Amino acid sequence: MTQTLKKFLIGAKNKEYATKTGTQIHSQLQRVVVDDICNDGAPELVEKIRNRPDLKRFFAAAAKTEVPIAGYLNGHFVSRRIDRLLINQETKTIDFIDYKTDADKTMFVEKYKQQLNEYLDLLKSAYQGYKINGYILWLNDWSLEQIVKI
Repeated sequence: MTQTLKKFLIGAKNKEYATKTGTQIHSQLQRVVVDDICNDGAPELVEKIRNRPDLKRFFAAAAKTEVPIAGYLNGHFVSRRIDRLLINQETKTIDFIDYKTDADKTMFVEKYKQQLNEYLDLLKSAYQGYKINGYILWLNDWSLEQIVKI
């Protein structure tokens, strides 16, 4: 087997594993609720979130999961789904996160920035006058990285 074919097959297997893992953890994270009243969901995920104020707020009962948003960007209709979304009517602030399972944070960073900027643009048109912050939650090390804000 040539080295090129071998690299291709290894890459395909890694992509399949990442996709499967990402789908499983996304599904589990949809059901996680962590706040002062409730701790629901997969125990290992609840434990990772419970003592992290930067994350915990995204998993409170008030947070919305898998939020659909649609609109026009550059003259084209687009429809997206935001993993976690917090809207604070009092402070007119919106915070959202998107989960990523990549071990190498640099590999698709430009693609991810574009994705979060699309979310930002769609939210701006729907929530005029709101401050909006977008983050990636890197699931390989549970770090939270701010990507966009206005």
